Amino acid sequence: MATIRRKLVIVGDGACGKTCLLIVFSKDDFPEVYVPTVFENYVADIEVDQRQVELALWDTAGQEDYDRLRPLSYPDTNVILMCFSIDSPDSLENIIEKWTPEDLRNDPQTVKELAKNKQEPVNSEAAQAVAQQIGAYAYLECSAKFKEGVQEVFETATRAALQQKTKKRKGCSAL
Repeated sequence: MATIRRKLVIVGDGACGKTCLLIVFSKDDFPEVYVPTVFENYVADIEVDQRQVELALWDTAGQEDYDRLRPLSYPDTNVILMCFSIDSPDSLENIIEKWTPEDLRNDPQTVKELAKNKQEPVNSEAAQAVAQQIGAYAYLECSAKFKEGVQEVFETATRAALQQKTKKRKGCSAL
């Protein structure tokens, strides 16, 4: 049986964990050192619903300096994975403002740092509301650092990419 190929592009603010998520998924290894990404590509094989899928994973830069380059990765995309960090409420807001047209919520250090800026950690309800507002295919939580929920994110993204193809509509799915 021929392998199905799909393209997944991951977007989100700089340093929100996009690259870590992709590396944990594709290589089962968490990178301990932060190195900003400009553009990076990975390939991972995944089986979803008894179908073999080769996912081309396109990692993008979230920094404003790359706003003009990022759209070059969008053509022929089947699914866009929109990421935010729960320790950065601004990164969730940017899902709406910029990215559409480890569970640290109880971590004392994270809560303390957010409190300095009169902010609170992002809760599941707020994130789910944003997902509904933008018409996302799904909302899932994961932690690349603790390797929790990573496989489920990519299985769901793959299902979204496969569904998009069978519906014969233009565009791609958002997750």
